[in-house]
Amino acid sequence: MKLFSITEEIATAFQFLTRVPLPAFAWSSSGLSRSAKFFPLVGVAIGSAAAVLHLWLSPHFPASIAAMLIVLFTVLVTGGLHEDGLADVADAFGGGHDPDQILSILKDSRIGSYGAIALLFSIASRVLLLALIPGDRFTRYVISAQMLCRWTILPLGFVLPAARKQEGQGARVAKQVSLISLTVGSFFAFGIMVFLLRIDAVEPIIVTLLLTVLSGLYYRSRIGGITGDCFGATIQLAEIAVYFCGVWRR
Repeated sequence: MKLFSITEEIATAFQFLTRVPLPAFAWSSSGLSRSAKFFPLVGVAIGSAAAVLHLWLSPHFPASIAAMLIVLFTVLVTGGLHEDGLADVADAFGGGHDPDQILSILKDSRIGSYGAIALLFSIASRVLLLALIPGDRFTRYVISAQMLCRWTILPLGFVLPAARKQEGQGARVAKQVSLISLTVGSFFAFGIMVFLLRIDAVEPIIVTLLLTVLSGLYYRSRIGGITGDCFGATIQLAEIAVYFCGVWRR
């Protein structure tokens, strides 16, 4: 079996988590799970781009306008992938009463009241919190948030099986993340966190760990595993949590 090169694994990670156009290459069914260790790197790239955008916007616009444009940028660069997951999870777990019903609602592309409320909460929270993070801390926290929220895929994908039998993007990651990928990705993510935030990294890491554990336990108790939408929902919640830590530290 041909092994993916590091370049191909990085490209796979970016293709999965963003809408950045990249050269096509031969696809492997196991390539996505092998690329998982580079998911935090994708977050660093997105966060760095958002930080540069902030440096360009902040001298010309109020903090709230700059924050709104930065959130819009992150939504566009990911194609709203995680927002879609959050909305679907809110509709499914809010309106479903058993695993079959929850999974059926998760497959429905229409958005309901729970999903609309969740999206409103997510976008408003990120805009508000980013606007409140002090300028001298903005770069460190936006990179940390974008990186750490995508790290959550690794432990969830290492522990939880796919909730659906049918193959999908979530099923290619669920229970498919290796211990090596989890270890490498975790060392990278936590190392960057400590480099950026020093002692202040403790709070975001602890909060993100708790969110990951609690959301994972919840998904397993309700549907017996995880789906791609569930990954997206946890990513959104973790991003908001890290921004909250940045405001808390003002």
